[in-house]
Amino acid sequence: MSHTVLVVNDKTLQKMKNHYGVPASLPAGAVFAGKVDGCSVTGYRSGKVLFQGKNAAVESAKWDGQAAVSKPKKASVPSENLPEGFSAMSVIGSDEVGTGDYFGPITVVAAYVEKNRIPDLKALGVRDSKDMKDPEIISVAKDLLKIIPYSLLILRNEKYNDLQESGMSQGKIKAILHNQALAKLHGKIAPDKPEAVLIDQFAEKSIYYRHLKEQKRVIQENVFFSTKGESVHLAVAAASILARYAFLKEMDQLSEKAGFTVPKGAGPAVDKAAARLIRTYSESILRHFTKLHFANTEKAKKIVHGFS
Repeated sequence: MSHTVLVVNDKTLQKMKNHYGVPASLPAGAVFAGKVDGCSVTGYRSGKVLFQGKNAAVESAKWDGQAAVSKPKKASVPSENLPEGFSAMSVIGSDEVGTGDYFGPITVVAAYVEKNRIPDLKALGVRDSKDMKDPEIISVAKDLLKIIPYSLLILRNEKYNDLQESGMSQGKIKAILHNQALAKLHGKIAPDKPEAVLIDQFAEKSIYYRHLKEQKRVIQENVFFSTKGESVHLAVAAASILARYAFLKEMDQLSEKAGFTVPKGAGPAVDKAAARLIRTYSESILRHFTKLHFANTEKAKKIVHGFS
């Protein structure tokens, strides 16, 4: 099915809403939807309007707007050859957030994007979450939750610290989380099967599977790995957005418990925040809030003891 995405201003969006009407039920994030001969039209809060059907180009040409064009990106270098036409396939993508943050958990999401949903995700503004600010991520994620199957795993810091202290590397922890999220999602969508699975690559394929050798179930069928997976298929971009949304919610909860806003990342602001926690409560509180093996722990202690 051919499709066109048009970006319009608020005035034009309202005109189109009046023209096409608002049905009893709307897709997530949509403000109007309608059908004309050979074309269905859906307008979204983002200002993007999706035209689908054989007359999509003709219908979209009736309105003032600009064709949505993705920003050019440097091509990613996958570790293996992907099937031809991969970006248009029905794919499960997986990605994680929080591995480089001292505060907060690791969140991993596997998301299933069927090929007929790809235009909808483009219209919602799904893209690499690194190019999106947090308010937009939150808005898009709330719509995504309603329209695609997904599996979310949250590894909070007490458990993370236990695993790390037992000798498990962060790479192994991530591999296990990705595999578990993929297995859960395969169960959710059964008997349907994706045409492929794409993991946003954080380790060589052989190392990834070596990490999983003790797992009861390992997802291996039609699994591919690629760096910058968000630019390869929207399923990884969707997974990244949902993982970031879950991480932000967890950080809000930690801030509420701390009594102040805990910062993201692992820079100097993080050291000061950890020192504040130690002074307010005790050093042991860091086990709940942070990844203890990060260098920030010792830096925070030095601040507390006046060695900064």
